[in-house]
Amino acid sequence: MGISCLQIVKKQVDFLKSKKLDLKYIINTHHHSDHTSKNEKLKELYPKAKITISEAYTNMIDNNPDVLISEGSELKIGGIVLKFLLTPGHTPDGLCIIVENIALLTGDTLFIDNCGRADLPDSNISDLFKSLQRLKQLSDDLTVYPGHDYGPKPFDTLHNQKKTNPALLAKNLDKFSKIP
Repeated sequence: MGISCLQIVKKQVDFLKSKKLDLKYIINTHHHSDHTSKNEKLKELYPKAKITISEAYTNMIDNNPDVLISEGSELKIGGIVLKFLLTPGHTPDGLCIIVENIALLTGDTLFIDNCGRADLPDSNISDLFKSLQRLKQLSDDLTVYPGHDYGPKPFDTLHNQKKTNPALLAKNLDKFSKIP
């Protein structure tokens, strides 16, 4: 039996309340419904929270975004700085977030030992390969937190992923396109 959207929202809201936090931003790493379906309910519970998505969004989600992110945009939330990278490929509006030069939130662009699919209607394998090449240029010290826990562990250092992840090891688009 699956978990309902309301159960997931309750879990998130309970966490926010337990830490005495107020939700300021609802950041979407891309428009797929498994990442955006809770936007409306969260916005209902936290009307001042700003739905945030890539500038490449172009009406891909049902909600009207409050903030459109461009390459290199930054948001300061309390004392924490989020820096955004546009990483199209899995979707045209993919983005990754560098948190305080410590963490890299990758949505569906990069998973542990894999990457997001590039065989969906709005995917582009060449763009995904280029986005992954950009991520390879980032600091080895970043800890990668993907949008899904599909790998052997829920998170890892970018250093380790550069050594083990077939999507990051591919030397060119041809080799990347042949990864199962």
